Amino acid sequence: MTQPDMPTVRPGQVWADNDPRGYGRQIRVIAIEPAQPAKPHHRAVPARALVEQVTARTHDDGQPGRRTRIRLDRFRPTSTGYRLVQDAEAQP
Repeated sequence: MTQPDMPTVRPGQVWADNDPRGYGRQIRVIAIEPAQPAKPHHRAVPARALVEQVTARTHDDGQPGRRTRIRLDRFRPTSTGYRLVQDAEAQP
């Protein structure tokens, strides 16, 4: 469910963590993984974004930041969600 005023999550975007415990953490979306239906003895997997950390607790040694997956429904401006900082650059 997408709200009309919420941007669509796309690869290349940079989002900031709204949780004060995130200490200014920002993440870059690398890819979007589609939802997977439930299989016998397993739960359904919601659509997620594969992201890498780009600030806070990362080192300036040129190495990519820590990678993780975040459910797409977390990309909303709530106290425990994320806010868009930089949109993806236009593709030629």
